[in-house]
Parts: sequence; structure tokens; C-alpha cells
Amino acid sequence: MALYEHVVISRQDISPQQAEALNDQIKALIEEGGGAVAKIEYWGLRNLTYRIKKNRKGHYSLLAIDAPPAAVKEMERQLSLNEDVLRTLTVRVDELDLELSPILARRDREREPRRDDFQS
Repeated sequence: MALYEHVVISRQDISPQQAEALNDQIKALIEEGGGAVAKIEYWGLRNLTYRIKKNRKGHYSLLAIDAPPAAVKEMERQLSLNEDVLRTLTVRVDELDLELSPILARRDREREPRRDDFQS
């Protein structure tokens, strides 16, 4: 099977729970096609660089997928019909990166207190 990274941007006016449900729907589509989803990361509501379909923000999600090309094609077809999805990008990769993505890693670093904050 082939390895893919898939990014989905969904509309700003859906709730985070609905964005997570969309991720579950994508996972179900891939599993029906004989593939597997190795990782799902919800990046949250983020600003768009430019407006897409009159939206200034979007819910971003990243999925690491191991699936046959037919399953990925069907997933892309289903997402193109979904009104909540603004954009998708699927990239075939040589190996899946199962570590925390740079976006989430940066967010975790920002939450941790810095060492020099505790020194007097």
C-alpha cells in the first residue's frame, strides 16, 4: 500500500466536535477501502492566508494514511462533495512521520514555562 499525508481545511462556522467527526468520517472511508490511518492531528481553528469561499479561518487537520490509491481517490471524491470542506491536500510520501507535527510541537513548547522564568 502507499503512504500519504492528507490535510483538510473545513469551514470556520462548524464546531471543533464537527471537525473531529469529519476526521472520523475520513478514517472510516479509508478503512472501508482497505487502508489504515496511522495518525490524526487536529490543529484547531487557524487564520487563512486569503479568503476561501468567503471564510477567513478554517479548522485544520492532518492525517497520516497507509492505503491503496483507490481508497484515497474515493476519500478525495467524498470530501469534494462535502460542503463543510474548504480545501484538501493529499501528498504521497516515502515514509510516515508519526511524531508530533511542528505546528503542535510549537504549541506545546509555548505552553511549557520557560526555565529562566523561575530563576531570581
